[in-house]
Amino acid sequence: MNLLNATKMQAGYTMGMQPDGREFLVVAVKGTFTVPGQGEEPRLAEEQVPLIEADTFTGEPGFSAPVYESDYPLRKPRCDVLLHGSAYAPGGRPAAKVTVSLRVGPISKSFNVVGHRFWKKGLISVSASRPKPFTVMPLSYDNAFGGFDRTHKNPSRHKAYLLNPVGTGFHDNLKMEFIEGKPLPNTEETKNPVTKPNGNYRPMSFGPVARGWLPRYKLAGTYDQNWLDNIFPFLPPDFDEAYYQSAPPDQQMPYPKGGEEVVLTNLTPEGDTRFRLPEVPVPIEFSLKNYERKMISGVIDTIVIEPDKKRFMMTWRASLPLKRNMFEVTQVVVGKMPKAWYRARELGKTYYPTLGALVRAKAAASRGED
Repeated sequence: MNLLNATKMQAGYTMGMQPDGREFLVVAVKGTFTVPGQGEEPRLAEEQVPLIEADTFTGEPGFSAPVYESDYPLRKPRCDVLLHGSAYAPGGRPAAKVTVSLRVGPISKSFNVVGHRFWKKGLISVSASRPKPFTVMPLSYDNAFGGFDRTHKNPSRHKAYLLNPVGTGFHDNLKMEFIEGKPLPNTEETKNPVTKPNGNYRPMSFGPVARGWLPRYKLAGTYDQNWLDNIFPFLPPDFDEAYYQSAPPDQQMPYPKGGEEVVLTNLTPEGDTRFRLPEVPVPIEFSLKNYERKMISGVIDTIVIEPDKKRFMMTWRASLPLKRNMFEVTQVVVGKMPKAWYRARELGKTYYPTLGALVRAKAAASRGED
């Protein structure tokens, strides 16, 4: 199969499969854009971030926060909105606490970012020390509430905070010797500050939720003996496609069309950054062996904003159901080729973008005949 990319963005394809075994050809197109200055419009960046082949993490996989997930799921029912960046104290003046906010179209999320703290011994129980003022604080599930308590002598009593087992501040063993001096998270809900090591708190970050964390892993379906005996290697019938969503539920939105406003508060040194998503149609044409052609408009199902790098990425996706396998598709065209290319295709001729390309092709053919 031949994939022709007529855009200046990244494009690739893979195979996908539904729980019923139906195979799909999945095409992903990823564009990297600059975060514009005030009064400017986003533009396509000179350096395009490649499509992600496998999940990446801040450190050791499974023991650190996810950063980027593979760009090749079968489909996402909604659009993930993610952000990797830092909190900035207003005006660059050190602050003990800063509220950050992300708004994209209909979704809006905010939480508090707090300076470094530690659990200290009190008269009755532990409490949080005074936060140390900061000017810039990285945002990650690594420094959000959570963690894995392995302090019990009995390994069977080791406990992970399944909403975020790579975080910090969580302790199930409340013996003072294991808690005093240990760090608290740097992020917390605006109306539910972290006050107890074994409390129930939402980990606050704008990054992706790992595949094995709550509540996401429950969407993956049931993998029991019946699955091994009767269903493997297919997905279980109770697999939910919402599992493909890497953003937490409050960072998911209907597929954007372009033009939606993005508002970042205290996520840039400027304090307030606003721009609109670009409107970029991404048609994807599938040419089949039986000479049939199918046109599908790619939908935007992933937005990753990286204010510290002055860029954001948008990923379009299209999935074509197959009758047998991907070999029934001979060619995929992403975007719009020049009109002359379509004329040449209709006439069964080879398209040459320039006269020089034609001369070089003829010369190469001539050398082959010699």
